[in-house]
Amino acid sequence: MTEQAEGLLGSSAIIPRSGLYLHNQRLGLVQILDRLQADQHFVYYLFNSKPVRQQIRGSASGVKIRHTAPSRIADVKVSVPPLPMQQRIAGILSAYDELIENSQRRIRILETMARALYREWFVLFRFPGHENHPCVASSLGDIPQGWEVKALGVVATITMGLSPKGDTYNDVRVGTPLVNGPVEFGDRFTKQVKWTTAPTKLCGEGDLVVCVRGSTTGKYVKSDGVYCLGRGVCGISSKYQCFIDLLFENELPTLLGQTSGSTFPSWTGPILKSYPVLSPPPGLLARFEATVQPMSKAVLRYSQQIQNLRRTRDLLLPRLLSGEISPSTGYDYANS
Repeated sequence: MTEQAEGLLGSSAIIPRSGLYLHNQRLGLVQILDRLQADQHFVYYLFNSKPVRQQIRGSASGVKIRHTAPSRIADVKVSVPPLPMQQRIAGILSAYDELIENSQRRIRILETMARALYREWFVLFRFPGHENHPCVASSLGDIPQGWEVKALGVVATITMGLSPKGDTYNDVRVGTPLVNGPVEFGDRFTKQVKWTTAPTKLCGEGDLVVCVRGSTTGKYVKSDGVYCLGRGVCGISSKYQCFIDLLFENELPTLLGQTSGSTFPSWTGPILKSYPVLSPPPGLLARFEATVQPMSKAVLRYSQQIQNLRRTRDLLLPRLLSGEISPSTGYDYANS
């Protein structure tokens, strides 16, 4: 019921079958009074429909933080079909959500496997052949013989962003997509929101894109293509990209202590490029990359599937609710 972030007001979630949740005054609980008239999952999708979201947003008040109230939500007008129709509509849309959750589950498994392997090889030093590499002293503590301590800017290419002029921006997909911060961040990958016809600094597909300014410093995603980097982000790329991605994630808590500025924390190019990290031998890095890269590609593939499923579900939602598409027509949602 509170606009804690852009687009959040009026958004809804459904409580899983298991689990008890405590919510505060910023949330409203919606309960079905008569299950012979309304299907719980249908009501969930109804709340996520554009007409309901617009009415809830229109009922909000406040200047700095907009908020609504239960009584205003209760006044929202909706069109509700008979219960069997509600259940069929909810069944179609739930099938999409189940496919999305399956892909998300696979992504989590792959990411857990990659992190576990990184920790085993490069944190615990139990890499293949580690018995033949006794530890020696370094500025970062004891490390395997043959490893080195190098600056992050030596083991990876760090490109600090530079925003194009504002009059080159557009939202009609002309030019190069721009990423300047979390607005252009998806769950794991960049997303295309605005474009520029005069790109400055660029990142490529597979690069790590990291916020470097303000309260979002350290937030990161992977790039799913070529983007123009605005001044709010930097790009980090390497021949051994999977290693660099996990290295950055592992070092992030320490890196966050290296920001400059007290009221507006940020990372400068010199801070990031001079940060000391472990540099294993190229042969070991190549072996790690060959093992983890297929996992990384699978994560991208599953993420793209999720985007397509969400897009199709969101297109179906208003048409099913309005009756434009009948759920009794045998729509093949699983293969759409």
